[in-house]
Amino acid sequence: MSDPIETIFETVAHTSTDIQGILGSRRSYEAGHNPSGEQQLAADVYADEQLETAVLALDEVGSYASEEREEVIEDNGTYHVVCDPLDGSSNLRSNNGMGTIIGIYDEKPPAPGEALLAAGYVLYGPITTMVTAVDGTVTEYLVEDGTRKILNENVKLPDDPVVYGFGGKAPEWPDDFAEYVGSIEQEWQLKLRYGGAMVADVNQVLTYGGIFGYPMLKERPESKLRLQFEGHPIAHIVATAGGASTDGTMSLVSKTPTELHERSPLFVGNQPLIGELESTIE
Repeated sequence: MSDPIETIFETVAHTSTDIQGILGSRRSYEAGHNPSGEQQLAADVYADEQLETAVLALDEVGSYASEEREEVIEDNGTYHVVCDPLDGSSNLRSNNGMGTIIGIYDEKPPAPGEALLAAGYVLYGPITTMVTAVDGTVTEYLVEDGTRKILNENVKLPDDPVVYGFGGKAPEWPDDFAEYVGSIEQEWQLKLRYGGAMVADVNQVLTYGGIFGYPMLKERPESKLRLQFEGHPIAHIVATAGGASTDGTMSLVSKTPTELHERSPLFVGNQPLIGELESTIE
């Protein structure tokens, strides 16, 4: 009998080929907005519809929730899948990287981070890759024609960090966070890498070591990213690879959203960088 979690990831990998295949023809904006108030691209809607259909067709899946829809779609299986169908879709206009983020829970969303069983993402870059965190191991795959081939097993963050990237406009950063950014630029001599798609930026952190984050802002302390769809899965992957996560005060995987689309500041990366961040900001 096949492993149900791997079956879900295989289904997402297969669907990702269809999603990538339509990106060039679905760059226009739709009339609607997602539940977070962001205008949807045609590609966002297509990716969401394809993933919903493919995932809910599996007997193992009991519900599907997406950043692009208001409510959870329920079924009868054991596992509950959440996703950001097309992370960084605004990059379509400039033809930069984007991805798909997946979390698999044993509770219906909104669910605590402790209920997350596995997480993964697909990166649509020069090549298409998938990274999964399952049973304490992070694995990187090459995705071609809808199938996966292992590229790297037991992926770990390098001990010596190289890159960093933070979202939001610098004038909107709280003073203590701006102080932290200045400190790591001087102390750690990290290279700035920020491309506007979390999947692509986090993949650089996994590859080279460092830190990625979307901070709290002066007029928006809840920040931008969704805890359930982006925060938990990405934090789980990075933590499984030997890193850490925080919202500024506590690990993201220790948080429980009270609403499906709840937002949270998000930082992931090497443990010393996360620790220094928590000790700097108030």
